[in-house]
Amino acid sequence: MPEPPPATDRNDARIRPDWQVSWLSIVSSIGLSLVVLAVITTLTVEGDFWQQVSRMRWWMPLVALSSVVLRILSGTWRLHYVAKGRLSWMGAFRAQLAWDFFSNVTPSTIGGGPVAPAYISRDSRIPFGDATSIILFAMLLDQIWFACAIVVVFVGGIYIEIIPASLGTVGDVSFALYFLLFLAWVILFGYATFVRPTLLSWLVNRTFRLFLLRRFRAQASAAMVQLCSRARLLRAQPPTFFAMGFALTILIWMSRYVLVVIVLYGFYTEVDQLLVLLRTVAMMLGALVMPTPGGAGGIEGLFALLLGPLIPASLLAPSLLVWRLLGYYIFIVLGAYLTVHQVKKSIKRRQESRESSSTADQC
Repeated sequence: MPEPPPATDRNDARIRPDWQVSWLSIVSSIGLSLVVLAVITTLTVEGDFWQQVSRMRWWMPLVALSSVVLRILSGTWRLHYVAKGRLSWMGAFRAQLAWDFFSNVTPSTIGGGPVAPAYISRDSRIPFGDATSIILFAMLLDQIWFACAIVVVFVGGIYIEIIPASLGTVGDVSFALYFLLFLAWVILFGYATFVRPTLLSWLVNRTFRLFLLRRFRAQASAAMVQLCSRARLLRAQPPTFFAMGFALTILIWMSRYVLVVIVLYGFYTEVDQLLVLLRTVAMMLGALVMPTPGGAGGIEGLFALLLGPLIPASLLAPSLLVWRLLGYYIFIVLGAYLTVHQVKKSIKRRQESRESSSTADQC
């Protein structure tokens, strides 16, 4: 995106959002995940749990962790690329970790997108409207990928049993209906971004009436005023800009899917890797509408429904635990680090501001 002019819009003066998430959201997210994991463990583990964990191939954690690193670095590269230099590499790195963190502690139906710009604005000292436009474009790329993923699931389902037969006709119809509705939403989101930004403003205002986001409503409304003008910049970009951004988006999501494949293969080498990959795509699409923070509880259930039948029952809980450790809990820890980092920066800035004021008074 071409670098916008310095923010002199009076709306930016009102955009001073509080990006922090309550500890209740974090605790409830982790708690729900652990409760469902405990239930699955109770129902499936035979014998000693840690004996099942010991069946894991020694190389699996290293390879799985490398996919997590690839996911983070790909997301960092995408934000840095989309921002056209407005975010440094380290700023984009922290922004990606913050986005993942907020996605894990806010309902999946909302995601971290509405909250992440506030962190980016404070961390990298850029206008909130600019940070919002960066995240919006990254979200748009994600939506385009979701549309492609839905097509992959539908076409793949013709040849492979992506939705388990055990779910019956009701399960097939429910997933199909959900995927079609989600595809319609993706088309609407793209239309609102490229053709009618005012429609996007209306959608955002409705979203921020939700209880958890109500305190951000004024800031979001002000950001949407700026976003309408930035949508014109987005529409003016060359095809190569979108192609590069979409290629990085594919890399981000494939690294998330491959993590599941690596974990299951590390426990059970006879697993059908292609089927695991396709069912993981369906699982993560389904998790996007979970009302719980980060989809906690629900995504563990989807894992058991879609991927559980592909491995021995006794390996379900250990594989689920390893996957959530690397794909979820680790980002909660990194998010806690970002919180401490941002607090220290804020304290340092206040101290420097007071020292500057004191020096000026003495002069």
